[in-house]
Amino acid sequence: MSPFFDNNGYRESNFFSYFLVALVGAVIGGLLVAFLVPGLIAETNHQKLETNPPEQIDQSKNQNLDTNASVAEVVSQVGPAVVKITTVENRLIYDFFYGRRNKRVTGEGSGVIFDKRGYILTNNHVVAEADRIKVLLTLDQKKQQEFAGKVVGKDPVTDLAVVRIEGKDLPVAKLGNSDDLQAGQQVIAIGNPFGFSNTVTTGVISAVGRKLEIQKGTELTDMIQTDAAINPGNSGGALLDRKGRVIGINTAIIQGAQGLGFAIPINTAKDIAKEIIEKGKVIRPWLGIYGITLNSNLAEEYELSRKKGVFIAKVVENSPAHKAGLKQGDIISKINGNTIETMTKLRNYLKELQVGQEIQIGFYRKGDLEKVTVKLGTHPKSK
Repeated sequence: MSPFFDNNGYRESNFFSYFLVALVGAVIGGLLVAFLVPGLIAETNHQKLETNPPEQIDQSKNQNLDTNASVAEVVSQVGPAVVKITTVENRLIYDFFYGRRNKRVTGEGSGVIFDKRGYILTNNHVVAEADRIKVLLTLDQKKQQEFAGKVVGKDPVTDLAVVRIEGKDLPVAKLGNSDDLQAGQQVIAIGNPFGFSNTVTTGVISAVGRKLEIQKGTELTDMIQTDAAINPGNSGGALLDRKGRVIGINTAIIQGAQGLGFAIPINTAKDIAKEIIEKGKVIRPWLGIYGITLNSNLAEEYELSRKKGVFIAKVVENSPAHKAGLKQGDIISKINGNTIETMTKLRNYLKELQVGQEIQIGFYRKGDLEKVTVKLGTHPKSK
C-alpha cells in the first residue's frame, strides 16, 4: 500500500506526504553536497593557484618596496656624511668713487666626509680662494652641527681639495670602486644645490670616460657623466651606487643643458686625497696627456680594434709626450714593461717615478704596436 494514498486512491494527509518528501530530498541533497562540493572547491582553488600564484603577487610588491626602500636606506646611511660648505672670500676691488676696498664674497658647495679624523673631499673650485670655511652637518631633519673648516691641500689639475674639521663620532661615507662603472648603472646624487641641504636626486650613468674643460687650460678627463640632477651647490657632493658607496665626486654642469652632470671618479679622488693628506699638495711627474680608460663601449664608439688601455684624447703642446712624438688617438698599453689598462693605473705608476726620469711607453697606433722613450717633466701646476 502506498504511503501517499489509501485503499480508495485518495491521500490520507497532504502534510505528512510533503514532509516526508522534503525530508528524503534533504538527506539526498546533503549527501551530494558532502561528496561533490569539496572536490569542486579544491579544483577551483587549484586553477586559481595556477593562474595567479599568491607568492608572485606578494613578491612583486616586495620588490617595489625593496627598490624604494633601498634609495631611502642609502640616503639615511650616507646622507649625514655629505656636508654643506660655505665660504667667505675677501676680495680687493677698485671702485671709481671709493678707490680700493675689500668686498666680501660668499660661496656654497658640498663635501663628503671620508675619514673619521674629519677629512672631507670637495672640489678645488669650492674652496680655492676662501679665507674662511664653514662646514654644516645635517644629522637629521631637526639637528645640525657647524664646524670651522681648514684646507689641507688642493689640486687644481683634478679640481679636488681636502678640508678638515675637528669633531668626534663623525659620520663617514664608504668609498667604492669607479674602474668598473658602466653606462646605464643606477646612481644617487646627494648635495646642497642652491643652499637646499641634503638634496637627493637619482638617475643613471650616461657615459664614462668623458673629458670636460672646466676653464681655459684646465680639462678634466675620465669623467663620469650622469643624468641625476646636479645644480650649482652640488659641487663636491657624492655620487653613489645603489649600495651606498661613493663612486664619484660631483663637480660640474653644462650651463643651459639639461640632464648633463659630471663627477670625478672616486679612484682618482682617493689617490689625490691620500697624497694631499701625506704631503699637503700633489707633486706629480708630468707626461702631458689627457687619457681615457678604454672599455668595450668606448672602443665601439671610436671604432678601435683594442678594448683595453689608455686612449690619448689630447696631447699637451710642448709637453714630454708631445716632444717624444705621442699623438691623439694612440693607445698606451705598457710603461717600462708594466701593463697599463686604466688611467688610475697610469697615474699610480707615474706617482712612483721622479721628475726627469726616462720611461719607455708601449702604445698602439692604427693597430701597430710601437715604443717610445719619454723624459718626464714637472707638472706646471705642481710648481
